[in-house]
Amino acid sequence: MTTTSIAVAYHSGFGHTRVLAEAVVRGITSGGAEAHLLAVDALTDADWSTLDAADAIVFGAPTYMGGASAGFHTFAEQTSKRYLEGRWRDKLAAGFTNSGSKSGDKSNTLAFLCAFAYQHQMIWVSLGLMPGWNFTTSSEHDLNRLGFWTGAAAQTHNDSPAEDVHPSDVATAEHLGRRVAGQARVVVAGRGVLAGSTR
Repeated sequence: MTTTSIAVAYHSGFGHTRVLAEAVVRGITSGGAEAHLLAVDALTDADWSTLDAADAIVFGAPTYMGGASAGFHTFAEQTSKRYLEGRWRDKLAAGFTNSGSKSGDKSNTLAFLCAFAYQHQMIWVSLGLMPGWNFTTSSEHDLNRLGFWTGAAAQTHNDSPAEDVHPSDVATAEHLGRRVAGQARVVVAGRGVLAGSTR
């Protein structure tokens, strides 16, 4: 059986988004796929090759001033040749973000990550969770406590260290990793069957 390869390409300014990226990696590996954790502001030629070879890429960026960080935007612009060549076409994609406020306009960042993936002709995988913490009987420890659908979203106080990322948000990021691993496994297996049926 072919091992599914998934890259987690993220930017983190103060460490909080890296905590989420590491959680996504744990979810990917627990979902039976091979995970590659790649900081987009320190990519080597080998890292770019890993991105090109991956079956799926999960993008992560903090939300600063209502949008994705400049560090992630720099990475996005560096992919223009791959965009023109369609190198990432039909790979799966997903995304996650963190901000200091409960809203913080994180939807803008997730929408950007989604549009970025669409421009690369990728296939977006949603979070796949109902919203949590929206009934009097629910709790801030529910998965998806902030109620996002496009991807995993976290809130960490601006003056809190990276290790204080909310446990629910960490668990939600792990869920996203497992979900992408599962969807990638289905797609890779399906493509293999289709390739065999055309011989």
